[in-house]
Amino acid sequence: MFEVKATSKYLRTSAQKAGLVLELIRGKKASDALSILRFTKKSVARDVEKTLRSAIANAVNVADKNQKRRLDEDDLVVSAAYADQGPTQKRVRPAPMGRAYQVLRRTTHVTVCVAEQEEGSVVRSGASPKSTRRGSSTARRSTTTSAQRGRQLKESK
Repeated sequence: MFEVKATSKYLRTSAQKAGLVLELIRGKKASDALSILRFTKKSVARDVEKTLRSAIANAVNVADKNQKRRLDEDDLVVSAAYADQGPTQKRVRPAPMGRAYQVLRRTTHVTVCVAEQEEGSVVRSGASPKSTRRGSSTARRSTTTSAQRGRQLKESK
């Protein structure tokens, strides 16, 4: 199994906005991720799709050259997808009464990693993004409050 990545640098969007789109494709099959990006109504989705296509082409090229075998995009999984903050361009905008406001034009570096899908591994294709978030409501409900812990301690004595 190998992992190949592709990076697009200096995209004119914020890393936070790019991260919202990347969250949709993380862990999915490459072919499913392409179709998700195709119908996502965010402008950064086109740039992420371009980066994903580059990563797939890199993987096919590496498998062809180094391992002497054919690889299809159906065999690949998006193993990692993240957006790093790039340099911020600072511009000045005229404001009332002779003042000036600063405008921050953010950029981002998008990285998409694809890996060969292992035999027998399960790929999450239909899982909702809310269920995979760190602070999901199911994780919060399972924690006990301090009052409940106090009652449990008194009962155990």
